[in-house]
Amino acid sequence: MKYKIYTDGACSGNPGPGGWAAIILVDDKIKNEITGSENSTTNNKMELLAPIKAIQKFKKKSEISIYTDSTYVRDGITTWIKKWEKNGWKTASKKPVKNKDLWKRLRDLSSKHSIKWIWVKGHSHNKYNNIVDELAQGAIRR
Repeated sequence: MKYKIYTDGACSGNPGPGGWAAIILVDDKIKNEITGSENSTTNNKMELLAPIKAIQKFKKKSEISIYTDSTYVRDGITTWIKKWEKNGWKTASKKPVKNKDLWKRLRDLSSKHSIKWIWVKGHSHNKYNNIVDELAQGAIRR
C-alpha cells in the first residue's frame, strides 16, 4: 500500500508556542490526522516533529510520499544530513547542527521505509497542505 503524508509546523513567535500537524492519506482519502504542540519551541522543531510523529504511526515497512512546505526539512533529510554526519554533526561553517536529536530521529525512522520527500509551495492552492497548516495553527491555540 502507498501512503501520502502532508506535514506542517507552526510557531507564534520564534521561539514561542508551537504546533505541528500531519495528515495521512490512503487512496487520496484522509485516514488519520495527528497534531501536537509545545509551549516554547521553534518553527523548525515543529516542522521536524510533524513527519517524525507521522512516520512513527507506521509499524511495517511502507512506501510513503511526504509532502512538506519546508525546504529545511526536505533538503535537510535528503541532502544536508549526509554532510552533517561526515562532519561530526557540524554545519559547513563548523557550527553544531541545530535540532540534531530530531534530525537523528527522523533519519532513523525514515531508514525503515521507502520515503519520497516532496516540496509543495506553502499557502497556495494545495488542498491538503492548507488543511495541515490550519491544523498546525490550531494546535498552537490548544
